[in-house]
Amino acid sequence: MKSFLLVCLALIVLNTNEICASNVYPEKTPAFPGAEGYGRYVSGGRGGKVYHVTNLNDSGEGSFRWACDQKGARTIVFDVCGTIHLQSQLKLTNGDVTIAGQTAPGDGICVADWDFCIAAPNVIIRYMRFRPGDVSGGEPDGLSGMDGKRIIIDHCSVSWSVDECLSVYGNEHMTVQWCIISQSLRHSTHAKQAHGYGGNWGGKGATYHHNLLAHHDSRTPRLGNRPTYVQQDTTDIRNNVMYNWSGNGCYGGEGMKVNFVNNYYKPGPATDARATGSRQPLAYRICGLGVSTKVGDGSYLIWGKYFVDGNDNPDYPSLLNKNWEMGIYPQISSENPGYTAATKDSIRLSEPLPYM
Repeated sequence: MKSFLLVCLALIVLNTNEICASNVYPEKTPAFPGAEGYGRYVSGGRGGKVYHVTNLNDSGEGSFRWACDQKGARTIVFDVCGTIHLQSQLKLTNGDVTIAGQTAPGDGICVADWDFCIAAPNVIIRYMRFRPGDVSGGEPDGLSGMDGKRIIIDHCSVSWSVDECLSVYGNEHMTVQWCIISQSLRHSTHAKQAHGYGGNWGGKGATYHHNLLAHHDSRTPRLGNRPTYVQQDTTDIRNNVMYNWSGNGCYGGEGMKVNFVNNYYKPGPATDARATGSRQPLAYRICGLGVSTKVGDGSYLIWGKYFVDGNDNPDYPSLLNKNWEMGIYPQISSENPGYTAATKDSIRLSEPLPYM
């Protein structure tokens, strides 16, 4: 009887993710072939109307903005190719939508000059390019979205942001996959002057896999919580390529639960290979983990939990078998309060967090 109960308990634990996914996605139909991660079952505009983008205008019937502003389940397809020069931020406020950039002829679609913000649930975005630049004179991200649910972004390219290139985080059941996130603008119109960051990542069931982050001054990525899901997050970061990071590289993760699995780190010309104070060279870095010192933010002085395994760096081959010893522990600042030998043991997981 005892053995039977143990088997039943094991099955319950193994299937927890599937039960949760069933509650959120009763149909269990993939968003599209190749969709993976926590956002794999997003339905987007499935079964709804089809809206055609017939021009490259900023607004008006037939424009991309017009199609985004429609309500109800819908799929947006493109009858034209080229660059859409926005005159203001494009905020997607009506969900249940699939933006099918792969339907554009020729060289596809590029959204330029202002940022694109996801502010609605149940969204699929595929094969789009986002290039905000600094024409607006502001501090635009390339692609952003916070405090939402059921989002998957696939095969998109995001570059030339003034702030972060891709800050889609603090969402529930979300995937960012097969995207190029590169070349944020370091010296541009940001009030803090030198900037140029990769993005903020994290969420309650958030997957980031098979992405390229390249040529950023910092935040490659910055792991951060949002108040909506603080202490409820599970973030899975695997099979990404990080190239030519600078500044703080990847850091943060205060109070978060994160998998770092099988990522490939390639230092570039901007990556500092020198040791700084008590820290090992930035070129070794997987993540500079930390703890929050902000009273009242929900994770005050709470260290996170992390599973780190299989991450590789061709310039430092020994890192592969010493992920924690080279890429994590020596990258944690001694200024973090409460960082002791016991902390090292408490934050290190022996088994990966649930992932899809």
